[in-house]
Amino acid sequence: MLDPDYIRKRIRSVPDWPQPGIVFRDITPLLQDPRTLRVLVDLFVHRYMSYELDLVAGIDARGFILGSIVAYELNLGFVPIRKKGKLPFATLAQDYELEYGSATVEVHTDACRPGDRVLLIDDLIATGGTMLAGMKLIGKLGARVVEGAAIVDLPELGGSARLRAAGLPLHCLVEFDARG
Repeated sequence: MLDPDYIRKRIRSVPDWPQPGIVFRDITPLLQDPRTLRVLVDLFVHRYMSYELDLVAGIDARGFILGSIVAYELNLGFVPIRKKGKLPFATLAQDYELEYGSATVEVHTDACRPGDRVLLIDDLIATGGTMLAGMKLIGKLGARVVEGAAIVDLPELGGSARLRAAGLPLHCLVEFDARG
């Protein structure tokens, strides 16, 4: 039986990064150990193997790691949602707000088709801006995000509540306090 804190115990907390007062939740230890990476992927694959999905979309950059492996395991295609200026073909863009600034993400205009059912994955939900922008991009292409998934939720920053209020069901493996 898997310890319910198995994933949580393997996430590194880095105080005062990228700025004072922020505790960064680093998932790289989850990726470094082969057993832990397998457990992490399996937790998502087992959840989504019974969903009717056409694609998995991952948000730049850590959402690419998990999203592409989950897509492979579910025998689905993968859609990268990238930071502005990184995709070589025609794109759609969506601006969003971060905890400490703003940014833009883009997706190729042919990344999905109308009616496609998409699982949207990122590593962490803070204010929810990135995932909301990804959901809007997928919607602009006529597809629908079935659920948003992340390893970590920082609920006190309001992102998960904001995403649910926007109509996005969410699945997160662990929650952390954003400040400690």
